[in-house]
Amino acid sequence: MKKMIQNTVLIALVFLTSQFAFSQKTSSINGTVTDGKNPVEFVDVLLKNVADSTKTINYTVTDVSGNFSLENVTTGEYLLQFKLIGFKTNIKKIKYIGTAISLGTITLQEDANLLNTVVVNSQKKQIQKTNEGFVFNAASNISQSGGTAIDMLKNIPTVSVDADDAISLRGKTPLILINGKNSAINDMNQIPASSIESIEIITSPTAKYDANAESGIINIKLKKNNLNGLNGSAVLGAGFGAKGRMNSSVLLNNKTDKWNIGVAYDNRFAGRTKSIKGERTNYFIEDEHYIDQQRSDQRTEGLQNLKLNVDFSPNEKNTFSFEALGNLENKDNDETLKTDIFNNSGQFFSGNQRHSMEIQKAKAAEMAFNYDRKFSDDRKSLNASITTSFNFGRENTDIDTNQYDENETIIGDPFLQQTHNYSKENISNAILNYAFPVSEKSIIETGYKGTFRFFNSDFQSADMINGEYVINPLASNIFDFNEQINAFYALLNSYSGSKENQKWKYNAGLRAEQVSNNGKTENGSDSFSNHYIKFFPSASIQLNSKSDEFIKLGYSKRINRPDLDDLNPFIDITDALNPHGGNPYLKPEIIHIAELNYNKDWNNYSLSANAFYRNAKDAIRQYAILQDNGVVLLQPQNIGSTVTYGLETIFTFKPFSFYDANISLTAFEQNINADNLEQAQDVVKNAFSWYGKIINNFTPWKGGKLQIIGNYNSSVATAQGKKIPVYNVDMGFQQKLGKGNARLGLVVTDMFNTLESGYKNNTLLFSNHRTNKSDTRALMVTFAYTFRSDFKEKLLENQFSTE
Repeated sequence: MKKMIQNTVLIALVFLTSQFAFSQKTSSINGTVTDGKNPVEFVDVLLKNVADSTKTINYTVTDVSGNFSLENVTTGEYLLQFKLIGFKTNIKKIKYIGTAISLGTITLQEDANLLNTVVVNSQKKQIQKTNEGFVFNAASNISQSGGTAIDMLKNIPTVSVDADDAISLRGKTPLILINGKNSAINDMNQIPASSIESIEIITSPTAKYDANAESGIINIKLKKNNLNGLNGSAVLGAGFGAKGRMNSSVLLNNKTDKWNIGVAYDNRFAGRTKSIKGERTNYFIEDEHYIDQQRSDQRTEGLQNLKLNVDFSPNEKNTFSFEALGNLENKDNDETLKTDIFNNSGQFFSGNQRHSMEIQKAKAAEMAFNYDRKFSDDRKSLNASITTSFNFGRENTDIDTNQYDENETIIGDPFLQQTHNYSKENISNAILNYAFPVSEKSIIETGYKGTFRFFNSDFQSADMINGEYVINPLASNIFDFNEQINAFYALLNSYSGSKENQKWKYNAGLRAEQVSNNGKTENGSDSFSNHYIKFFPSASIQLNSKSDEFIKLGYSKRINRPDLDDLNPFIDITDALNPHGGNPYLKPEIIHIAELNYNKDWNNYSLSANAFYRNAKDAIRQYAILQDNGVVLLQPQNIGSTVTYGLETIFTFKPFSFYDANISLTAFEQNINADNLEQAQDVVKNAFSWYGKIINNFTPWKGGKLQIIGNYNSSVATAQGKKIPVYNVDMGFQQKLGKGNARLGLVVTDMFNTLESGYKNNTLLFSNHRTNKSDTRALMVTFAYTFRSDFKEKLLENQFSTE
């Protein structure tokens, strides 16, 4: 018994001693951080050696009470840094001799310059201006929760998206990048809106950027959390349009002094419907004189994304990062097309009903390795990256077609067909950028970008003959395409005046691009090869008349290279009366662009106005040709030259504390000279177009947000007619719950069910009219929860406060 008591006492003494030692070790250096009134959470506390302040010895973050504690500190002299966005960095020199140090209360002072910037941004929540355009903050767009990148682009100033998801800037298709890189993920519906951090609109790209950007660049930046510690978020949404829809996303991230590791998963599932109506009159064909078509689609869609990011910063000057993205998409479409054909006397000539069941699946993957090097001189920088992306698509379709008479009585047996369309694409980039000062006021940026693209398309069509499917060689083909682009650029940036007050700013650059591509079909019907080197200069001059006002004049030369769909010679005869295909003999479009930009900021208002002029040679446009059998074949052609000039404006205002708005308007005139076409008289000679949108943001009460967005796109000229006007209204509401970590949202897209697309063409030989209406009106309810990321969200929404 005595021995047991002695052992118990010994164990207790050992336990108490270890606890005392542990408490001494875990309380080496501690204190509390405040702003003079309240404790401050999420302050970075960094311990650095006096002899080498570039290396962080120890690191922690203040808790909700502003407290911090550094453990396992060895004896020595240190610099202790307290850092947080919105405050001046506080540095203390301490000497640690092995006993615990309590620093008491450390008070951080507000950084007036940074806070002024944040206040200005809070008045224009959605937009942050840049020298080349603006950045749209995705977190501020609450009206597209549960949607895709396409849905978000519809509500971004100066960007036009029609009901067929065609994206344009200033009337032309922009270059779209993901995280600043070319990607094989070219369908923006493959990217959930919940995975987007921001969207950058570059309307005035310099020689640093790809020349293949006639109307500008849209850079979609995916989320990557940089908040210290373990944090994350989860979103769940459900709703309905014509059919049910649901989406969810989970993001988890952990950041330490040297490592930042994050993983995210998004999904989206929906049922969709679509109806298409078309009519065409062939003026000089007697039998197939008038054609009336009615099409109905029933579609189910599924989308899943998985993203991983790993960043490693061994010190303050070097960062290595790896990013990977995986994407799965499926679309099953049940389509019925009814066609009635009448002769020139108005009598029934023939009719048929085609039913097709299309099963489409796609897999995409993207990987990126990045390296960033910082220098003591912040004007100097180095970054390099290697990226590669893959996209594999498989589409299988079963088709049955029935002929019927004027009483819609079936004639004969159905005609059965099977088709498949398999595609494989790989795009890789190798990028190196280096910037260095050449004088106190001048910096040179230079770099290289290599783009390598491989594409294979396998289309096969088989007809049922005597109980077996027999491949139709006239409607089947394989297309291979390879392209390599090597680009080098140099750009000089300079200014006059002081660093704080730059009166004049200049830049001049030159980009050289060497292009080699070739394509061929398996049956040898088409083969092409292109090799050329072209130079693309850019220059601008900017006068900063005041700190909040500037005017800028710029020039650049660009190119519009035909994309894969434009070059693929295969003729898609899914709709036998309206086939379409590519043109492997297209030449690149060369464009000269001049711009005049004016920007002015007031206390509660902001104005950006851009006048632009484009002169294009060998302009590429879709052109329809009527065949002798009444079929209209649509293919891209180098129609001739075009001149486009217009004005683009963005006006932001905050007249009341509870309301702010953003109004954008783009208007342009196109003059077309179709000298390259034999029937140039069919082409529209000139046309005026405009589109605009207004984003209204309300704060009806604490924690509540209401957003109403209106879009209007006027009719836009095509080569032989015009697209019909497109207009819609979206609404979003969001309410913070509890302490703000949880949010409940309500979204209604296309509130008045007005969004549809279509076109009207009128030529010497035929006229046609087509409209397309999807179930764009939908209601979604979302619930979101975040932890340890409140401050991050405030910064994303540009609403800094001490709350």
